[in-house]
Amino acid sequence: MILTKAQYDEIAQCLVSVPPTRQSLRKLKQRFPSQSQATLLSIFSQEYQKHIKRTHAKHHTSEAIENYYQRYLNGVVKNGAAPVLLELANEVDYAPSLMARIILERFLQEHEETPPSKSVINSMLRDPSQIPDGVLANQVYQCIVNDCCYGPLVDCIKHAIGHEHEVLLRDLLLEKNLSFLDEDQLRAKGYDKTPDFILQVPVAVEGHIIHWIESKASFGDECSHHAYLHDQFWSYWNRFGPGLVIYWYGFIQELDCNRERGILLKACFPTDIVTLCHSTA
Repeated sequence: MILTKAQYDEIAQCLVSVPPTRQSLRKLKQRFPSQSQATLLSIFSQEYQKHIKRTHAKHHTSEAIENYYQRYLNGVVKNGAAPVLLELANEVDYAPSLMARIILERFLQEHEETPPSKSVINSMLRDPSQIPDGVLANQVYQCIVNDCCYGPLVDCIKHAIGHEHEVLLRDLLLEKNLSFLDEDQLRAKGYDKTPDFILQVPVAVEGHIIHWIESKASFGDECSHHAYLHDQFWSYWNRFGPGLVIYWYGFIQELDCNRERGILLKACFPTDIVTLCHSTA
């Protein structure tokens, strides 16, 4: 799904005033019925992550942490079964999983002899049954399962979706009888930064030579695409030549402006692949 910048901005503007919940996503789908659920979810998630990054600091002052912790303690004293942490996160407009991390760290600082390590915190967030307080464990669990943009559950889903699309791309390359080296094979050869697939025999797509293909199971917005260009795509171009990026959930049309410089964007696997012998694969 390729959107113009104006179409993308209209969707993004609608997200400014809605909370990051599954109910909001359903309303977004009703507002933009022509857009796919996957595309809207990707935009929804990316816009919310931008918001969290902008407001992150104010939630991590010592005053804010202490205020949240005392509100949590007061809330569970009144009713330990109520979703105290989840409601607190929604009230202050912060991701539930990140609020759970704040409260868990503060709890462990108070009850443990040594400050908790990041690995211990991460392990407890992945498996709240490890948390030594049953009430807090339940509160953290509620935050994790109700967070649609952050947390270990979301991370697992994103990783699985990313892998699924890499497998899909591999199958499509095999179907077209195109020889390639994948990321693992390239790393075994000593490469550090590598695209998902290097074509052993270059092909042409829409008149552009392609040496490599990168799979992105997300929507390509300005922020993420410019970051990928800086951190990945231009490095691939310098080392391997021109290539193709597939944003499976679409991208902003105006971002596909580097074709002549060697980076082509597509929202699906190309159907007009031409091999060196000029026959359609």
